[in-house]
Amino acid sequence: MKALIQRVSHAQVVVAGEIIGAIDQGLLVLLGVEAGDTEQDCKKLAEKVVRYRVFSDEQGKMNLNVQQAGGSLLVVSQFTLAADTRSGLRPSFTPAAAPAIAKAYYEQFCQYCQTLGLTVATGRFAADMQVSLTNAGPVTFMLESR
Repeated sequence: MKALIQRVSHAQVVVAGEIIGAIDQGLLVLLGVEAGDTEQDCKKLAEKVVRYRVFSDEQGKMNLNVQQAGGSLLVVSQFTLAADTRSGLRPSFTPAAAPAIAKAYYEQFCQYCQTLGLTVATGRFAADMQVSLTNAGPVTFMLESR
């Protein structure tokens, strides 16, 4: 399981012209679920995202996690993160989890983050989404469960 996290001052997801999820300060999380991922991977990655220290403290050092910084999460399913791009000029999506499995883990991931005390906005699984953000920094990290 992979999470591309971006520290944002604002992010939103639009589907069919309607804003369905939006946050101000926090993390935009693009979540990719791979074949073979488990519930343990989901839980481990949620804990890492919530606790990852990417916000500045009073000395300007990245010592605060999203919760300590008073931020929220916007979690968007992004199956293309599971693509195999090692050869050729077209991605292979063989490593991606089947849609039903990916949707279940996406929803579990969001629930785990809420259980850990975060406000979580979401995209819509398998929808054609327009995601916009203001990346603060810019700060972007790829986190993986394995």
